[in-house]
Amino acid sequence: MEYPRSSAVSQRRGLATRVSDQSSLGPPMHFPKTVGEALAVEFGRFLDQTDGVAKSEQLFDLLSDFALNFDCPWVSYGSLAPDQKGLRTVRRDPAVMLNYPNEWRERYFEMGYDRIDPTIKRSRTRANAFRWSEVYNDTSTTEDERRIFDEAAMFGLRSGISVPLHGPDGSCAIMSFAQPRDCDFQNTTIIYLQLAALYFHTRVEKFVSSSGVKKAPILSIREKECILWTARGKSSWEIGKILGISLNTVNFHIKNVLQKMDTASRTVAAIKAINFGIIEL
Repeated sequence: MEYPRSSAVSQRRGLATRVSDQSSLGPPMHFPKTVGEALAVEFGRFLDQTDGVAKSEQLFDLLSDFALNFDCPWVSYGSLAPDQKGLRTVRRDPAVMLNYPNEWRERYFEMGYDRIDPTIKRSRTRANAFRWSEVYNDTSTTEDERRIFDEAAMFGLRSGISVPLHGPDGSCAIMSFAQPRDCDFQNTTIIYLQLAALYFHTRVEKFVSSSGVKKAPILSIREKECILWTARGKSSWEIGKILGISLNTVNFHIKNVLQKMDTASRTVAAIKAINFGIIEL
């Protein structure tokens, strides 16, 4: 889940190339005549592919593949609670999925950027998708908040949009799409990504409702300690020094936590542990 699959990349070399090649494939009436029509076809294909999918992770993979049509290899999805600043969930159901670069994930949570991220603050009061550049250039954005965007760019996330997803119970989730190049997202791109985000969020909410509220997994004292220091941005070697245990022992406990949290990512496991109330930063 860390990066989009290579097969997806090979299948999507860019809509412009695919549309320009259509003239050699047959009569024009059999193919979309514009990039806009091609995007509509891709969106319809995304909806068809997700029909019958019953797992959030599979749905996220398909969404990530769809986002490649817009040169967005990185996608993140997380829930918020109205009374909290960072990424949390209302029902203690940690719906957090992302494929951001590992190094940026670690930096983001090590620095506590989830508590000052301006896209989170903006999402609480906005109904529609917005460009990161709008937030960066807003006079109300502080220098500390701008630093998050500057550092994200250093890790390859040079431009992006965020889509607020508000629920009837006061809940809020955010889905973000990021590109590796500096450019402003076109309005058509924002519309399709927002539609995909809304569809994804609705489906995930249905999964949660049908499965009921998940119970927090039971972690041992040592597992809690290891994932707590992981959430604080420490490496396995550093955790071993802090707790006075070997590197292999730390990795053993973290591996158990990943299995119990049903994820392959340390960052996601740490977020879930926080959301479940197992640890507090």
